[in-house]
Amino acid sequence: MLGFYLELYDRVLPHMRTRVEEFYRSIAALFERAGVDVVAPDVCRVKGEFEKAADMAGREGADALVVLFLAYSPSLESADTLVRSDLPLIILDTTPKYGFDHGILPDDILYNHGIHGVQDICSILKRHDRRFILETGHWKESDVIERVIKHVKGAFILSSLKHSRSGIIGSPFAGMGDFFVPFDILKQKLGVEVVKADAGEIARYMPDENDASVKTEMDRDRKLFHIRKLDTRAHINNTRIGLAVRKWIEEEGLTAFTMNFSEIGPDSGFPSLPFLEAGKAMARGIGYAGEGDVFTASVVGALMGFFPQTTFTEMFCPDWKGERIFLSHMGEVNVSLIEGRPRLVEKELAFIDVGNPVLATGGLKKGKAIYANLTPGKDYSFTLILSEVKMEKAGKLKNIDDTIYGWLVPQEPLRKFLYDFSMAGGTHHSALVYDGDMEILESLGQAAGWDIKII
Repeated sequence: MLGFYLELYDRVLPHMRTRVEEFYRSIAALFERAGVDVVAPDVCRVKGEFEKAADMAGREGADALVVLFLAYSPSLESADTLVRSDLPLIILDTTPKYGFDHGILPDDILYNHGIHGVQDICSILKRHDRRFILETGHWKESDVIERVIKHVKGAFILSSLKHSRSGIIGSPFAGMGDFFVPFDILKQKLGVEVVKADAGEIARYMPDENDASVKTEMDRDRKLFHIRKLDTRAHINNTRIGLAVRKWIEEEGLTAFTMNFSEIGPDSGFPSLPFLEAGKAMARGIGYAGEGDVFTASVVGALMGFFPQTTFTEMFCPDWKGERIFLSHMGEVNVSLIEGRPRLVEKELAFIDVGNPVLATGGLKKGKAIYANLTPGKDYSFTLILSEVKMEKAGKLKNIDDTIYGWLVPQEPLRKFLYDFSMAGGTHHSALVYDGDMEILESLGQAAGWDIKII
């Protein structure tokens, strides 16, 4: 938080400083009480002080800059610093006094004219094409502090994305173009660092089947999942490769990962595919997406840092009659979001060239959620598509007992929802965010400078 002030007042009206700093500290305390860690350097007046404060923000790992005008502050003292900073910039336009009427005192003008400085700096920032978020209102008699805090939370998610380390086993699925972003562009545009590994590298992490960790994990599965007729050999194989992936995630410090099942064959060293571990990883807050989609996996991981009840998903089939969409995927889902106790099953998949995977299956739980999709655009600009949806009670499928499923009900007619989603460029890989906050997710898009499409 940067408190903007005028050096002239310290020279001519030094008595003002005590009251000004008290207001600065009181605003910072409101953020702290809301669970936001605040780095609040000394009040800034001249260029060198702004530069020093920005350096402090970098050292402290700040996710955003919140600007508070404590009086007028000439824009050219701070503009260079603000333009150079790559942190999301949020301007809090407020003043100490609520009413300003015929009963004002002479000093009230001195303590409540910060809007001068807001107008000066916003004009200059617009001239430099520097993105910023502006929120206005009285700090006590409006919700302006809550609005700014939501922007800070959005900036936190963006910061998580910018610090992503996302692993990929193999390479992106050939021909799937909608989610594909070259790895160097991911780094340049989003800050995502991609960690590549082939199947052989992961297989080397596999524990022996008699290792204690295998038994411990299988025992844990028996407590977490409903298990009937599950072949012990299949369970052992899936546990070993799952623990190998987990070890790789830990060793590399990954925040997300993905794999391309089509590149994992008999010579890979994989006894099966780690679909179960993908679901467990999401339950631990590790992002995931299928088919070698590092881009979406990174987004899911960043969202999970703030909204842990998030899962990777896909719209599979429309239920035109029921005005809803059947969500599913081959074998990966955040296992903590399955309604009731997930069922652990071995599933034969024709397009898998290794042993049958063991899956945690069942229906996604009932509740309110946000369907979130980040889509690449021309010249790798991005659009964040957001839609508040309802997840219906999943119930049991009559004819299928070995799949992941759920029914999403959009707010608008199904035909309109699907039209709007594809016209906005939505990809077929998305995140489903239970108990998401639309304002925070919009703030994420604003902080990043992405286009935002609300459906």
